[in-house]
Amino acid sequence: MDAIAAEAGVGKGTLFRRFGDKSGLAVALLDERERLLQERILSGPPPLGPGAPARDRLTAFVDAYLDYLFAHLDLVRMSETASPGARYRIGAYRFWHRHAAILLAASRPGSDADVLSHALLAATAAEVAGVLREEYGEARARDAITALVGALVG
Repeated sequence: MDAIAAEAGVGKGTLFRRFGDKSGLAVALLDERERLLQERILSGPPPLGPGAPARDRLTAFVDAYLDYLFAHLDLVRMSETASPGARYRIGAYRFWHRHAAILLAASRPGSDADVLSHALLAATAAEVAGVLREEYGEARARDAITALVGALVG
């Protein structure tokens, strides 16, 4: 925060008043990128956008989310871990969760899609993804998370 405040030419207190904490600052820095991914999900071409079967859309969503996550891992980690439960208070997380839950419900009728969505997204938490990438490499981490999607939707 000190380096950012110095670069912006403001006091550290100004940053905290504007963004609350490091999580708020990271969320603000990620906002445009998240918004672009959300637009692609809502109105882009299939399979990420509408028009593909739910299981294909879910796989495409997780793949696109992993692109975003690995490209911005440090910022996403800061947004998710700056304070306890920060990940779940972020508006984008609620969007990702709802989207995955809708696709899971369509793919697995009768399942508890809301809980399954949280469980699936747990594999994409920045802390988890960072450890997986560090220990096994990004390709292997992607393959494992994609396999998890396949196991959920069959």
